Amino acid sequence: MIIKYDYSGYRVLVTGGTSGIGLSAARMYHEAGADVTITGTKSPENYDVDLSTFSFKQMDLEDNASIDEVAKKVSAEGGLDVLVNNAGLAFASQGLDEHDPDIFARAIQMHLTGVYRLSHGLVDRLADSKLPGGGAIVNIASVTSFMGVDLTLGYGAAKTGILGLIRGMAVDLGKRNIRVNAVAAGLTQTGMTSIMFDNPEWIDPTLSRTPLQRLGQPEDIAGAVLFASSSAAQWMTGQAIVIDGGYTIFG
Repeated sequence: MIIKYDYSGYRVLVTGGTSGIGLSAARMYHEAGADVTITGTKSPENYDVDLSTFSFKQMDLEDNASIDEVAKKVSAEGGLDVLVNNAGLAFASQGLDEHDPDIFARAIQMHLTGVYRLSHGLVDRLADSKLPGGGAIVNIASVTSFMGVDLTLGYGAAKTGILGLIRGMAVDLGKRNIRVNAVAAGLTQTGMTSIMFDNPEWIDPTLSRTPLQRLGQPEDIAGAVLFASSSAAQWMTGQAIVIDGGYTIFG
């Protein structure tokens, strides 16, 4: 059975919607009838994928002025019903050492501080949403929100911070009829994680402790994102849904 959602007439913003989980989520929202805007760090013509079905905003989460500009533009264009904070980067995948304090700080800015800044800038628009259950913020967390991985020290610290962020924001924004949740992704096959998929020392132990015996696909995570923002989850806030094939519950 395929679960179908109806987001006709609603506006959705997906950050980092040019690839991986973000692109999959953007496509699913579009197929469900939503008016979808995505962000990317480059101009849309510089991506090797067709993004023509989406509105596009260029944004760099390491640049506060860039974040504020996107919030301002999206707000000026009308309402917003769903914000999916997906954009990010495991700096280790670029050969950078997240133990370096400067790289660590970049990871925190990109995956935590920037997420809050954009969310804060769009709260007024989300509060006006007529989506059943109210406006929704869905942040992409990670299994590193729950367990330590030395290679992604800064990323993991930021994704752990996301859990505290959704709880605090859920309490703060509930009175404005805005739900704030997270989807914690297990090891999912995207360009960002290719450094791990190319390394048997990572993949073999991962699969050996994954009860469902496979790695994740972007669609696995995106499906949970659509659920978390839907009317089916209208009494859920401050929660993290773990989608990891059972990795984190393996004894």
